[in-house]
Amino acid sequence: MKLFNHVQIKVKYLAASKQFYDTIMKILGYKTVLEIDNTVIGYGTDVHDMFEIRQSSSEFCLSQSAHIAFNAPNLQCVNEFYQAALEKGARCNGKPGFRAEYEKGYYAAFIIDPDGHNIEAIYKE
Repeated sequence: MKLFNHVQIKVKYLAASKQFYDTIMKILGYKTVLEIDNTVIGYGTDVHDMFEIRQSSSEFCLSQSAHIAFNAPNLQCVNEFYQAALEKGARCNGKPGFRAEYEKGYYAAFIIDPDGHNIEAIYKE
């Protein structure tokens, strides 16, 4: 059984976040699996294995500083994720590299997305 069915964060500007996440999720091998009326966009392998972004509103408050780590299929994808995220306006929160303090073979990069979330791409050798 999978740990999650889906995880969702609320974003300030859905259209801008969509452009950002379309780019980095494609690099990591994930596709758009759900899109609801300019309100919610889901990325992943299917609707029961996805990461969602949702337009914030008075009813759905903006998410604050989440840390989400996405699996990458290889080292190169981690590097490409990092570079593309920076080009799309993210800030560096940890350059691509091995993180022996986490575990042997843990290769990751960390960025801060346009809404302040710590987003990680990780490949485990």
